[in-house]
Amino acid sequence: MNFSFTEEQDFLRETVRRFLDDKAPIDRIRALMETDQVHDPALWQEMAGLGWQAMAIPEEYGGAGYGFLELMVILEEMGRSVFAAPFLSSVVLGATLIEALGTEDQKKSLLSEIAAGTTTVALALTEPNGRWDADGVEVVGQPEGDDFVVSGTKRFVVDGHTADTLLVVVRRPGTAGTDGLSVLIVDGDAAGVTRTKQESMDQTRPLADVGFDNVRVPANQMLGDGATAWEAIDRTLSVVSVALAAEAVGGAQACLDMAVEYAKNRIQFGRPIGSFQAIKHKCADVLVAVESAKSAAYYAGWAVAESDEELEIVAPLAKSYCTEAYFKAAAENIQIHGGIGFTWEHDAHLYFKRAKSIELMFGSPAYHRARLADALGI
Repeated sequence: MNFSFTEEQDFLRETVRRFLDDKAPIDRIRALMETDQVHDPALWQEMAGLGWQAMAIPEEYGGAGYGFLELMVILEEMGRSVFAAPFLSSVVLGATLIEALGTEDQKKSLLSEIAAGTTTVALALTEPNGRWDADGVEVVGQPEGDDFVVSGTKRFVVDGHTADTLLVVVRRPGTAGTDGLSVLIVDGDAAGVTRTKQESMDQTRPLADVGFDNVRVPANQMLGDGATAWEAIDRTLSVVSVALAAEAVGGAQACLDMAVEYAKNRIQFGRPIGSFQAIKHKCADVLVAVESAKSAAYYAGWAVAESDEELEIVAPLAKSYCTEAYFKAAAENIQIHGGIGFTWEHDAHLYFKRAKSIELMFGSPAYHRARLADALGI
């Protein structure tokens, strides 16, 4: 196990950072926030040309054949830039679940399209009950001949209002637990599917309500079934927890850099505010939190890359700690900036909102600490 990045990974980080600074600066993110899609399709294709969407997809399915650590580098830099694109939903959630459950034909078709940037994917799991576990799945997938007939509503679907393909977790009537679950591949524009963008705190990462009114899905569009399907979903949620931890590390580092730079240049009472002990303490506390978050996130990233059995322990640990560290960094950044930090014109609130949204996304820190306790047998 080596916690230092390779020369190639460092070069990837530099390349991603330059690209995002040039193509997706904060003023561009602000403009995308005002659009319905909340991302730029042309930029998405440009990213595909650089191989970002293909990074962790196996070569036999049209990918670049790298691992999760390379993907993690990209995610960290996206967190640093508060980047707005369906990367988490398609490349992390969608591709991970498809690779785990899909038939060879499904993987060759869908993964190659994700890698090429021609298809975006969203996982429709959570429902109005707000639960992330198997028992929370109530949307009905009624077998009928050679089809499933799907009825119900999914909530908090990341990028669900624009995704080309939906991976919908359904339950056969009269079943309980994991045995009655299926994951279906549904066209985002299929008859009976309604998609409504939700009003949410983080305007850079849209969520959607997705309704299904007797939507017919051919049985051959089933991605996975039963306990095996839930095992793959559960692992995918662990992977996305680590991905969010990586984003949190990037965002927290950006907040720390922003706060330190302001503290060095803001003059009050004839000297930089960074010379005051209270500001020093705030910056030092955030630095400790950020460095600790890096250790947690990178270890969890290694566990994903190596398919290590410790993933069930380190994923909830990283998700809970790193997202709380990010929120702390974002809040202290606003405090250090003072009055200007509370304004719409300043960028601090974009990081604050992203920090809070990923702190709660796919389960709050308390939820993940409970998962950690269960994994440890406490």
